[in-house]
Amino acid sequence: MGNPRVIYWFRTDLRLHDSPALEAALDLNPEAFWPIWTWDPHYVYRARVGTNRWQFLLDCQNDLSKSITKRNKKSKLFLMREAPQTLFPKLFKAWKITHLVFEKDTDSYARDRDAIVKKAAEEAGVEVIIKSGRTLWDSDALVKKNHEKPTMSISQVQSAGPKIGRIPRPIPAPESIPDPGETKLDFEQQRPESDPDFNSDSRSHGDKSYEGISGPNGDFAVPTMEELGLPAATSSHRGGESIALKMLDKIIADKKYTATFEKPNTAPTAFEPQSTTLLSPYLHFGSLSVRELYWRVQDVVDNYSGKASQPPVSLTGQLLFRDMYFGAQAALGYSFCQTLYNSHCRFIPWHLPSKVDHTTRLVTGEYHIDSAQAEEWFQRWKYGLTGFPWIDALMRQLHREGWIHHLGRHAVACFLTRGGCYISWERGAEVFEEWLIDHETACNAGNWQWLSCTAFFAQFYRCYSPVAFPKKWDKEGKFVKRYVPELKDLDAKYIYEPWKAPIADQKKAGVRIQGEGKEEQEGIYPKPMFDFNERRDACIAGMKEAYKVGLYGDDPKVIDGTWRKLFDDAAEGPTEGNTFGDAMEEEVGEEKKVQADDKNGEENNGALEEDESGGKEESSENKGGDRKGAKRKRGQRTLDSHVKRSKK
Repeated sequence: MGNPRVIYWFRTDLRLHDSPALEAALDLNPEAFWPIWTWDPHYVYRARVGTNRWQFLLDCQNDLSKSITKRNKKSKLFLMREAPQTLFPKLFKAWKITHLVFEKDTDSYARDRDAIVKKAAEEAGVEVIIKSGRTLWDSDALVKKNHEKPTMSISQVQSAGPKIGRIPRPIPAPESIPDPGETKLDFEQQRPESDPDFNSDSRSHGDKSYEGISGPNGDFAVPTMEELGLPAATSSHRGGESIALKMLDKIIADKKYTATFEKPNTAPTAFEPQSTTLLSPYLHFGSLSVRELYWRVQDVVDNYSGKASQPPVSLTGQLLFRDMYFGAQAALGYSFCQTLYNSHCRFIPWHLPSKVDHTTRLVTGEYHIDSAQAEEWFQRWKYGLTGFPWIDALMRQLHREGWIHHLGRHAVACFLTRGGCYISWERGAEVFEEWLIDHETACNAGNWQWLSCTAFFAQFYRCYSPVAFPKKWDKEGKFVKRYVPELKDLDAKYIYEPWKAPIADQKKAGVRIQGEGKEEQEGIYPKPMFDFNERRDACIAGMKEAYKVGLYGDDPKVIDGTWRKLFDDAAEGPTEGNTFGDAMEEEVGEEKKVQADDKNGEENNGALEEDESGGKEESSENKGGDRKGAKRKRGQRTLDSHVKRSKK
């Protein structure tokens, strides 16, 4: 073998600083070095990605390309528009490649993709070098040190991590980048199949993602939003390593904030600026190294003269949560992101359950509409039209900006699942997947399971009130008035319960509280879509019963649908009858009577605020609980006082 001719494959590491894989590639002293990105159709068409996250990705790629060119005017980030599985075998031959180097990715699809690429490399005589750098500790090693089990608690991470070794100190960015070799492509592009396109609704015009391997101008440039068929982003948050490092410098300069940060004590209602770091999207795209962040913070903590915060609520503690979710996904694979076939996710008979292909054991991306009422609630939740201003403000902020505070995510997730709508956490996770600029597959699935009390956390009786909780942080309702402008002139005493405002006050504020929130209308804000107190109680009763039944996603009764025999027909969710068809009223055409109660929840909500300290890890750490089925007690009250179904 002659002098090394190296492809460095950028994926989850759009940076030059602290990149173990990049260091390994440069240590080969290559005679030719190509930094590339492959435009993978899986993420273009099969992953839900909103316009704000697309723009953030393009920002990160452009910033990285400029940084490479700054070190070598002949080089850049070469963006190649073909699936890596089909591109690399041709590229290895065309450019006479000797080495392929990349950062390890433990996402389920990425594992499958990388296995195919690695096999092709071996067949072509190309040496593959893979280095961990996405997490504090290698996720597979973390699982191994956790007795070959998924990490389901912070205490498990704190125990297993140090057994791997000390978290390495970050390494500096390279001062120079070798010249690339010839970039001539003498082979045909294999264009991908674009159907189904999960992002078709976001595209405002024709998609030109695969106009030639090297792009429409033949220069391997990063695509534009126009080329992707997407409208302009609505978020002001912009990506890139340069921005990330400047933001980190500013945070670290505030020693007190850095050393005493406690996530549960940061205000979810703060904006311009927000109360947390907003570094999560940079971690997701790898434009900020997790080790760089960890050690910059830890060095401040170690030298702080006052009382510093500690994990799990501290800044470094947030990174442990991230490693926990990555470890869980690394161990469980595809099933971690769904309920069915997930051995560590409690089964709850949610409304709007996912459709599953039992041949592949994977969700299809579609869901069953077992209840027209639940579907209406879901759509109103998604677009911020629930009639609960706190929830609506958060969802509108998410849609517009691609980010909401950690506690805001808790509030809307609890409301959709166990604290209001009793709708599957998978529906909420899909919305977050599309709209978040910091969406991380492992963290998103893990957080939704935590907040729905199906894994990681078990205190389902603790619910976020859409009235009492935001009052703690923002009595004047400034956050709501920012994101729900219909209410901007409403008296603060009614801001979280506008349905209580007298007609005279509504007229004075230029708003009427009426309707069902089917669409946004100027000067109109909808009534609340249900009585929160009643729905909270209904959900808690349902969770209590489901916990007593004690099924998990991989239980044969869950897989074949016979779990229904363990629940009364009157229970919340698609529990009717003994078969799947019995329960799917919308799909089999069974008559359904919906009686909407017109109460507007005028009593004080009084719901408990969830414990964010991380000190109570009671749920699935040991996958505890009696998993044997138990019959629901006869005579237990119907869970949903608003919806009554006819029985045959």
